Amino acid sequence: MPNPNRGACGFQSSEFEQEYERPSRSEAKRQSLEVQKLGEELVNEARDRVKRVPMPEDVRDAILMCQTITNHEGRRRQMQFVGKKMRTLDDEEIAIIQRTIDSWKGMSKADTAYLHALERRREKLLADDKALTVLSGEHPELDVQHLRTLIRNARKDQAENKPPKAYREIFQILKDLSKKGQPAKSAAGDDDENLDLEPSDDEPDDE
Repeated sequence: MPNPNRGACGFQSSEFEQEYERPSRSEAKRQSLEVQKLGEELVNEARDRVKRVPMPEDVRDAILMCQTITNHEGRRRQMQFVGKKMRTLDDEEIAIIQRTIDSWKGMSKADTAYLHALERRREKLLADDKALTVLSGEHPELDVQHLRTLIRNARKDQAENKPPKAYREIFQILKDLSKKGQPAKSAAGDDDENLDLEPSDDEPDDE
């Protein structure tokens, strides 16, 4: 017996309404590309900033992993994975990420370069013990033993996935040193070992 709730074609009117509510194929593709582009922007940002953006841990991990890959094909595949992860986010999560990125763009180029230079120097301190020798030579007043302990603790915290307390303290020390006006040459150029920009009051984007 025919279903009285269905029309001549055998579909309920509510089924048509649901179909009309769905985005068109072209609109869905556009939204997907926008979300993927958002992921690419995050991959190209400083790790400290990415770590601070409110997002699910699995999405953040995919982005941070992509930043570490230098092989072209490997990075391309990981970038695809980042796009896949980004598409799992709901509208509210995407909006929060977009607002965060927009707030970064509101910073002056000088402030951005200054923070990036501090972040790069901190990464060098963690990656190479010689970087501490260079820094202590530039700043005789530096408490080398204290900073060495912080570097060791920061490495341990990263390895054990603990809150980056020592990591943030290292940044603050570098920031305080830069405010004294003693560091030399270039923050955004080829010589990342030196900082020569006016300090900003903006804090780093750690977790």
